[in-house]
Amino acid sequence: MNSRLQPRRRGAVAPAEHPKANATAFESVALLLQGGGALGAYQAGVYEALLDANVEPTWIAGISIGAINSAIIAGNPREHRVAKLRAFWELVSQPRDCGWVSGWTDLLNGDAARGWVNQLSAGQIAAKGVPGFFTPRAPPPFLRLAGAPGATSWYDTSALKPTLERLVDFDRINARTMRFSVGAVNVRSGNFAYFDNETDTIGPEHIMASGALPPAFDAVEIDGEFYWDGGMVSNTPLDWVLSARSDLDTLIFQVDLWSAQGVLPRDLSEVAVRMKEVQFSSRTRAATDSFKRIQKLRAAFNELLAQMPPQLAATPQAQLLAQASDPAVYNIVQLVYRSATYEGQSKDYEFSRRTMEEHWDAGRRDALLTLAHPEVLTPPTAAHSVQTFDFTTPKPASSPGKDRP
Repeated sequence: MNSRLQPRRRGAVAPAEHPKANATAFESVALLLQGGGALGAYQAGVYEALLDANVEPTWIAGISIGAINSAIIAGNPREHRVAKLRAFWELVSQPRDCGWVSGWTDLLNGDAARGWVNQLSAGQIAAKGVPGFFTPRAPPPFLRLAGAPGATSWYDTSALKPTLERLVDFDRINARTMRFSVGAVNVRSGNFAYFDNETDTIGPEHIMASGALPPAFDAVEIDGEFYWDGGMVSNTPLDWVLSARSDLDTLIFQVDLWSAQGVLPRDLSEVAVRMKEVQFSSRTRAATDSFKRIQKLRAAFNELLAQMPPQLAATPQAQLLAQASDPAVYNIVQLVYRSATYEGQSKDYEFSRRTMEEHWDAGRRDALLTLAHPEVLTPPTAAHSVQTFDFTTPKPASSPGKDRP
């Protein structure tokens, strides 16, 4: 795990959640949502498909826009979650706030024309903000004195707090019916911090801190410390979930909005897109490969422990290793949003209604494709086993879905 990834409190490594009835044989189901701004509607579509398939998360964790989606899911009863997700995404993609630009998206379908319309729409967002989310600062920060309110960000996110309070029941989150975690970065120390309902009383400020990406948004104060967007250090909660020993057979859905794989850029515009993809992608393969190695070591020790004489097995060293040995098995399932060719470097703040609907539909479609493979919902048979799946990454026809990067 990243040396800067430090729990806020020791209790944050407690078991994920008590098992719940769902359509899988796993005792725990974790849903991990990456940051990516306007692309986050993809995650809402994924969750809708999981809900329809009765795959119920017991632990949800998010970064940035993934933290907002996570809070809406964890902060509502099952039967209201999709409606509340829809309410948020329709709020932030209100057509009227993009003026005449939104109307053109229904008329222009060619990639070049659509790309032009998307850029105009993103420009409208940059100039006017997003309802219920953020608004431009007036005067702008460069006209303010250093240290003055608003001097360190381009936008004011105060509108997000009442939006969260309206759409999220924080009492439900803090009742711990589902484990909930969001990641942020301590501005002073540079350390990654997780706010987790196992140890923290979660409020709107924790969600806002997780999505406070500078210099667009200001840092958020919590208990005297200031926090920025967790994606600055790691744009996925995967390490946090894998580091928390639970002893529960666990199914993990890692929902990414940025692809680690891409093509060589041909111009400066494509360079800008690829830079964001590289910066904010989750490196899921690296994390899962490391976890597989740890699980192999745990399995090897368990085999040795079974052969140890009682006197040797009772030593402090053997007992320490035994405590670190997690007998659970894991399936890690990755779903990655694949950008359309017309989506440029502004795709994470292009909040038009049509694009939002496309992202939502893509998430639902990719989740249905993934769930159509029964091995995804089937636990490994060998102790300490880890299986990885990715059915959304394009591969040669001869390559199986299992163990894709």
